[in-house]
Amino acid sequence: MSQELVIAVIAGLGGMMGWGLADFFAKKTIDRIGDVQTLAWAGVFGCVTFGLAALYQVAVRGGQFSIPNDVLTWALLVFFGALQAAVYLFAYNGFGKGQIALLTPVFASFSGIVAIISILFLGEPTNASRILILIVIFGGIILLNLDVAAFRSRRISFMHVPGFREVIIATALAALWTILWYLFVNGKDWLAYSFYMFIFMTLAVFAMAKSRRLPMRVGTRQLWLFVVLIGICETVAYLAITLGYGTTSLTSVVTVLSGGFSLPTIILAYIFLKERISPVQWAGCLLIVAGTMLLPLV
Repeated sequence: MSQELVIAVIAGLGGMMGWGLADFFAKKTIDRIGDVQTLAWAGVFGCVTFGLAALYQVAVRGGQFSIPNDVLTWALLVFFGALQAAVYLFAYNGFGKGQIALLTPVFASFSGIVAIISILFLGEPTNASRILILIVIFGGIILLNLDVAAFRSRRISFMHVPGFREVIIATALAALWTILWYLFVNGKDWLAYSFYMFIFMTLAVFAMAKSRRLPMRVGTRQLWLFVVLIGICETVAYLAITLGYGTTSLTSVVTVLSGGFSLPTIILAYIFLKERISPVQWAGCLLIVAGTMLLPLV
């Protein structure tokens, strides 16, 4: 078991847990204050968390924290921040228009797209066993996001499902962002670059909120607490995946594992919100867990 694979697995699981917990807490806020507002204020607290991580890196560990000195790098960081904001906004907009049961499997497919591109075109080192396990995990992700009842009607045409256009755009942008982000940060200061990207993403979301003249009031202390927790969990996710992309060449491992972020969301919703988990979703959970346990062994 190589050190590179261990880092990639840990990074992927960090992304899974970070985004999964963020989505769980978002269940408490989006319907109350709006998706854009939730994303914007969570970004503020995420930036604070990033700042504390950077301070720890420099002051406690005595590590480096790079500051780019060329316009092109800063322009690319702005681009990545704006692109990631666009992914969120298209996805949330699509989910708000249509049936989430039909749309989430489409969005979840971005991790499989990235894995295929990385293995076939970017020369990612792999083997048959690892590819098979990644297929098992990806299959679990699709099952986890699948509501069989929503697909029983043979008359369903995805092109006519409300929100499908927005979600397919979000899926394509998410795959594009992931591939380009890996190529950009690999071998660079992953902590600093993810911090800058997150700042620009947050600014882009605030700019969108202002352009729509959305009210930015959060309200109760409990809602503020959930927003803070979303920001912290989002930071953990971005730190984790950027660590994986920046220090390993195993893009598919990081992406497919982090793409299973619905697993902690669904399990926590089952435990604390008493939401139903279908047999198909339980099968998806088992496939993801089994694949994750086997992955470090190949």
